[in-house]
Amino acid sequence: MRAGALTERVAFDEPTGGTNAFGGTTEAWTERHVCAAGWLSGKGDEAVQAARLAGRQVRRLVIRKCDAADAITAGYRMRDVRKGTEWNITFVDADTDPYRRSVFITVEGVQA
Repeated sequence: MRAGALTERVAFDEPTGGTNAFGGTTEAWTERHVCAAGWLSGKGDEAVQAARLAGRQVRRLVIRKCDAADAITAGYRMRDVRKGTEWNITFVDADTDPYRRSVFITVEGVQA
C-alpha cells in the first residue's frame, strides 16, 4: 500500500450509549481513531455484490495497521471527515495482508 493511495480522511466512533432515567436507551458515539484511508475498487466478494443488487451502498477501504486500528470492530461506525457521511462497519479484516501493515474494512452506507 502506497502512502499516496490513502487520500481520504476518516474517523472511527465507538458506541457509548446507555440507559436514560426512563429506562430507554440513548445513542451516543465517542471518536476513537482518525486516520488516512483509501477506497478499494473492484467488484468485491459475494456479500458486497448481493448488497449492491439489493440497493444498499457497500464499499471496502484500507487503513494503516496500528493499535487503534486493531481495536475497531463491526460495532463501530465510520465517518468521512471531509464529506460528513456516516457508514456502518460490517466487517474488519486485519489478517489478510501478508505484511501485516493494513486493515481492510467493509462498510455500508447509513440511510438518512
